[in-house]
Amino acid sequence: MTAASDRFNSAASVALNAQVDVAASSGHKDVRSLPPNLNHWYALARSRAVAEKPLAVEIWGQAIVLYRDGDGDIHALEDRCPHRQVKLSHGAVVGQNLECAYHAWQFDSQGHCAEVPYLEKNQKLPACKIRSYPTREQDGFIWVWPGDVALMQADDAGDVEATAPLEIPEWDHLNYIATVSTIDCEAHFSFLIENLMDMYHGHLHRGFQAWASAALETLEETPHQVDALYTAESYYKIDKIWSISQLFFPALRRLHPEPLRVTYDYPNWTSSLGDDFRILCLFVPISPTQTKAHLIHFVSLNAFWRLHKLPVKFRRFVKDSLFGAAQKMLDGLVREDVVMLEEEQAAYLAQPHRRPYELNRACLAVQRLIVAQALAASVESP
Repeated sequence: MTAASDRFNSAASVALNAQVDVAASSGHKDVRSLPPNLNHWYALARSRAVAEKPLAVEIWGQAIVLYRDGDGDIHALEDRCPHRQVKLSHGAVVGQNLECAYHAWQFDSQGHCAEVPYLEKNQKLPACKIRSYPTREQDGFIWVWPGDVALMQADDAGDVEATAPLEIPEWDHLNYIATVSTIDCEAHFSFLIENLMDMYHGHLHRGFQAWASAALETLEETPHQVDALYTAESYYKIDKIWSISQLFFPALRRLHPEPLRVTYDYPNWTSSLGDDFRILCLFVPISPTQTKAHLIHFVSLNAFWRLHKLPVKFRRFVKDSLFGAAQKMLDGLVREDVVMLEEEQAAYLAQPHRRPYELNRACLAVQRLIVAQALAASVESP
């Protein structure tokens, strides 16, 4: 165990031990204004979103530009040219460097100034440097570490689970059909994660919901995770070749019991509904009142054992052809949730001292984890 992880566990332990006092006083208010712990990997963009042109992204007030160099490798820099302070995301990739659109200054992947086209013979390149961010391209997404790089490097030498990007093995697996929806809501990230952990709000989604009759069965907490298991009924059963049509025709759906597991694996969320569905939400907290996220829905084809014997190229064709099969349902869920989340945020801003009444133990556990992570981040900071 590294020193960094020892500090984290110590801070998290203090936070969890004090969580009752925090909730009893101003805990709810604190949660709605707390920053995320940036000492984690965050999925800031889809891989396909970064091609020839740079892409501007943001996380908790940090403006970042993502780009691919001439070899196709992904890089992340502070989205600011130190010359005139304009955005580098307006520029272009030139070989291995990122070129500013204003005066064509170029910067390498480490943020050093690499070229100034009008440099005179008696002038040297400016010694200015902008921040570079560690990046990983994994499972269809570009992951960025926006926190303390020294902590990431220290923990990489150990085995701290929080310093590895969330694995999404279903993304490339031929037995899973993916659908992706983007969440963009004017609300603190805590509202969204509580919404995702609270399976009692299915009443809101009468036209799109996949589950019903949820009841919290078990709840487990660690310094990194909240895991909740609900008993529930699913509207879908993917066990016959025509089953995929249930995603398009609601009349074909029939309720049947299935376990529903939802997990806040900080800073992201994962869930499973029986063996047929897995859903993930990759969080990007933008500010205290704005959150973006990628919601990924997977339908399993594992029940179709005959399909597994077909040629890989055909199975790849099936997977690619059915990409987005659940788009209408997923986008509908997002639209309905965002309305509620933004109303919650507006109500909080109008009267931040008004205490809401929360009965779901999973939501209270989420608040405790957010407090613990925020305190851990403050301890980890130099």
